[in-house]
Amino acid sequence: MALIPRLDIAALDALELDPSTKGLPYDAPRLTVGDVAKQGWSVLDGDLPMPLAVIRQDILAANSAWMSAFTAGNDLVIAPHGKTTMSPHLFDLQIADGAWAITAATLQQVEVCRRFGVKRVLLANQPAGRQAVDACFRALQGDNAIELYCLADSLDGVAMLAEGALRNPPPAGNPLRILIEMGFEGGRTGVRSRAGALEIARVVAAAPGLELAGFECFEGMLPTPETADVLIDDVAETALLALEQGLYTSSAPIIISAGGSAFFDRVVERFNRVAFPHPVLRVLRSGCYLTHDSIAYAAAFRRIVDETTLTLPEGGLEPALEVWAHVQSRPEPGRTMLTMGKRDVSHDAGLPVPLRWYRPDGSMSAPAELPAGHQVVALNDQHCHLVTPEGSPLKAGDLVGFGISHPCTTFDKWSVLMLVDEEYRVTRALKTFF
Repeated sequence: MALIPRLDIAALDALELDPSTKGLPYDAPRLTVGDVAKQGWSVLDGDLPMPLAVIRQDILAANSAWMSAFTAGNDLVIAPHGKTTMSPHLFDLQIADGAWAITAATLQQVEVCRRFGVKRVLLANQPAGRQAVDACFRALQGDNAIELYCLADSLDGVAMLAEGALRNPPPAGNPLRILIEMGFEGGRTGVRSRAGALEIARVVAAAPGLELAGFECFEGMLPTPETADVLIDDVAETALLALEQGLYTSSAPIIISAGGSAFFDRVVERFNRVAFPHPVLRVLRSGCYLTHDSIAYAAAFRRIVDETTLTLPEGGLEPALEVWAHVQSRPEPGRTMLTMGKRDVSHDAGLPVPLRWYRPDGSMSAPAELPAGHQVVALNDQHCHLVTPEGSPLKAGDLVGFGISHPCTTFDKWSVLMLVDEEYRVTRALKTFF
């Protein structure tokens, strides 16, 4: 398995920022992404405006290392979903820890990957429309070192890709690699039967400029591990049927892949049940593991720890992404308002969880855990409604750090997030591209 090279971080760090960038001080000079680490800013000293999205670098590094150990120990590779963070700095960390590829969901995301040097991209979507299809082939024509994979789940979809290959012939030896997507009734995209998947695979195998690379699914919308098992089994067993029918025209390993954020234990367990008389690459596409969260993925990971038959690495995934805000007002008993809202933090998979507080007047040496009874009950665009118990220590001007759920829809609210050390000193700006 060829590793992909590290990214062009120098080009990323050279990008310019200014005080209009959310998260930078209002009086900051014009500076580059790389300059942020040199400013000596501290979240707890009040050097940065609130609200502020931060990532704990020690937890981030531990999460990345944990998943690297998990995949290596279970005959998997990971192609982490870039849409979670859209941060090439974080892509580079994942590549350093052995990522086989970076997954994208759109052509814009593919272009971000290409811009900073990702050489193997898995577009976990079926391109639709002439512009998107042509963009895939032009990416191959523009850089013969890049491997590009995309999905197909219908004969019409393959016809669009085949026509694109005729308009924009890929370089010899570097076709557009196709994974047949399998789905389920009531779900999103994905062919609904094994027979249909094999029919599509036969057409891909015969199309100039295309190559059948394997089969995949996204099981994350299914409600239980048992229902996910059925779909994951379909992927592995249909891939084996395609091998028996001689549909793979390359000697490369057959790819079987699943999303894996909530059910990555079941992906391993089910994929390993099917024996192939040919090399196989089992590809996990989880992206949320890197920062994890305090609600939905935390619950999913507890289930994995409780139920899995696998041997897991020591430690575990911990929430690394936090959003901090000022206490703005305590207008009535039992209610506190903070300077954070829907524009700053995810709310589609659960409201933020208040974790810790800090009074920036020199009276506290470090943030303290908030007493029980503090709970977010509503978010407006720019305000957070916090139910506050009697005896709460909070007052106007205090800082509160919140855990989040669904990292994807917190990251996309920030063009820059701050990487911080254990004392919440800024060690790097993380640029995103949403």
